Amino acid sequence: MDIKEFYSLEDKAYWLSQIRKSDWRAGQYLHDLLSEDRLKALCGETTRVFLLTDNRQLVSFCTLAEMDDVRNTELSPWIGFVYTFPQYRGHRYMGNLLDYAYEAARNDGAGQIYISTGETGLYEKYGYTFYQLMKDENEEDSRVYKREIK
Repeated sequence: MDIKEFYSLEDKAYWLSQIRKSDWRAGQYLHDLLSEDRLKALCGETTRVFLLTDNRQLVSFCTLAEMDDVRNTELSPWIGFVYTFPQYRGHRYMGNLLDYAYEAARNDGAGQIYISTGETGLYEKYGYTFYQLMKDENEEDSRVYKREIK
């Protein structure tokens, strides 16, 4: 398995078609943002999209961005759009991407990293701790998790 950074790929159209195959509404939204070149305008110019691949199969993806769906906050950076395709679930592949994003944030000089989610019990397995409930851009409660970068 390899991790690729979307913006550095030559065959973006192929990987966009793979992201589009996700059965998750937010995955479709990410596809649209990338297709329309709007992701960086929404989430910050330093936004990166990481793809965990098995040859030409997309296993999992996520973003590392200045902003996520929790707005009006000084917290940064954020891991977002975390998704693993159903046939690859249960193997903790997502942990590879989360570790990669963690290392990227550390290399960028971040002191911590955040995830906004509705999930409970998922990110704790990867070293994240519940930070607090915050309102997302739709004014709905979102669980914010934090991991200190050492």
